[in-house]
Amino acid sequence: MVKRVAVLAVLATACAASNQHLETRVDNLTTAVDKLQRQLDELRRHIEAERAAPRPAPDPPIADRINELNRKIDQIARNSPQRTAPRAEPDRAQVYAIPVDGYPSQGPADAKVTLVVARDYACPYCEKSRATLADLRKKYGSDLRLVFRNIIVHPQVATAAALAACAAAKQGQFDAIDDALWDKGFKTRTFDTKQSSADPQCWTTAEGCPVVIGFARDANLKLDRFKADMRSCDAEVRTDMRELTGFSLTSTPSFFVNGRYMIGAMPIENFSDLIDEELAKANQRILAGTPKAAYYKTWVIGKGATKVERPAAAPTPPPGN
Repeated sequence: MVKRVAVLAVLATACAASNQHLETRVDNLTTAVDKLQRQLDELRRHIEAERAAPRPAPDPPIADRINELNRKIDQIARNSPQRTAPRAEPDRAQVYAIPVDGYPSQGPADAKVTLVVARDYACPYCEKSRATLADLRKKYGSDLRLVFRNIIVHPQVATAAALAACAAAKQGQFDAIDDALWDKGFKTRTFDTKQSSADPQCWTTAEGCPVVIGFARDANLKLDRFKADMRSCDAEVRTDMRELTGFSLTSTPSFFVNGRYMIGAMPIENFSDLIDEELAKANQRILAGTPKAAYYKTWVIGKGATKVERPAAAPTPPPGN
């Protein structure tokens, strides 16, 4: 019975972790299908209006119009989301060359295993994964390095936090601000928000963003430099996200263990299985001559894939099917 409960708990956690990812995909498909349905309804109304016209028989121009409308309906149906290529997603067996230089990190630079953490400061599952990441650091010690990167899926409330983390890292205070952003920001839902697209972005103003500036003040950061670095970090965070979306990342939290993809706030056992596998490879390769300090650059950046291959589209049936 205990074993059965444990299995159910793991399954529940896995389902919850991918829920946000699935909801986003479903929302996008639903929006597209609704739009197409409205177009189809409008075209059908045109056809019915033409057919209902009080004439003994349609003259050639009307018949041509009906035929044209029917062709458009067929074209819309062929291009509906159900028939387009599925969204590319990282292959969990593939190694991807995820850059790590210049990003905030925890653990030694020459660690045998690098765990890239792609997250958003307003993501509940990202916050949930913090305890697991802390336990992994305790378990693997100097063999594990964490590198933190940004996938901002809640731009209204998470952008200023991402910029604050970047700016704090430039003063060597990433850990302090990171803890504050979660413990004082996320847990109390206290964010620097932008009410609308017309509002100025707080990090571009002279006053700056009051919430994260308070966190910086508590951490004894140089505030003038912090505000300036937040402005310059805007471009850096955009580049960060552009690189990761190039690997088809759209959901948080996402992870790469020496370049191998994981998604969701998984139990520590899921991470440990993959870390142990990569650690065994690293030990063998280092013993065979790969310098420990060059391991990630050699085996992940040097040999990993630089993009995610898109799955083939389903064949489109001929018109009328």
